[in-house]
Amino acid sequence: MQAATLPITAGWQWISDGWALFKRQPLAMVTWSLFIAVLFNFSYMLPILGQVILIGLTPLLTFLALCACRRISQGDYMGLGLWLQPLKNNPTIKAPLIKLGVIYLAFNLIAAILATLPFLDALSGVFDASGEVNPDAIGAAIRGPFITFGVLYVLISALFWHAPALIGWHGIKIAQAMFYSMVACWRNKGAFLIYGASWAALFYGVQMLANFMLATNMNPATVHLLLSPLNLLMAAILYCSFYPAYLQIFGANARLEQSAP
Repeated sequence: MQAATLPITAGWQWISDGWALFKRQPLAMVTWSLFIAVLFNFSYMLPILGQVILIGLTPLLTFLALCACRRISQGDYMGLGLWLQPLKNNPTIKAPLIKLGVIYLAFNLIAAILATLPFLDALSGVFDASGEVNPDAIGAAIRGPFITFGVLYVLISALFWHAPALIGWHGIKIAQAMFYSMVACWRNKGAFLIYGASWAALFYGVQMLANFMLATNMNPATVHLLLSPLNLLMAAILYCSFYPAYLQIFGANARLEQSAP
């Protein structure tokens, strides 16, 4: 698998192409965004176990979203009954994607442990003499682990970003898919930096809008009601932008997939 090296501006182009892809069938992708949001909410109903399951399913869910985007890019209708069709058409890919999810989960758990260990003393300091949590100390205590985990997660993301597509569409072994994904991300690190920074800025803008609305004494429930559709819309466009990134980076290999059933 040969990964192309793209200019730094490709990062924004992926978002622009994702928006164009979203506009072809917005209802389908907003429905997917809503489904993912519901999964997140359900995962919190099962503390720890729910989050573990959801993280493990991430590569499989990513592959389904990519398949939907490919179908939409080909001009085909994306109905509710078609989301699981890639797994039905090729049932042998389900096991590798689930295995990839288990590995993804393991990497995240290891990263969380590595990010926490150096800051155990600071984390234990959030408890006062009576054993109660000191709210003022929590923010400072979690800053170090949060930043460390963020750095480690960037490295993890590089290993897994393209792996679901490489496994599901090209039948590449898990270890090779992770390696090719890492190489592709490294070759296009500038574009991915712009891509990530752009999405961070967009979501931060929504958060600032929420803070402004709250500062005007607007009811929090009203703010949530008004901004939830916007968050779903942005998440849907985010999912749509995954496919242009894959398509441009893997070039001829990706174009071959457009003609695949």
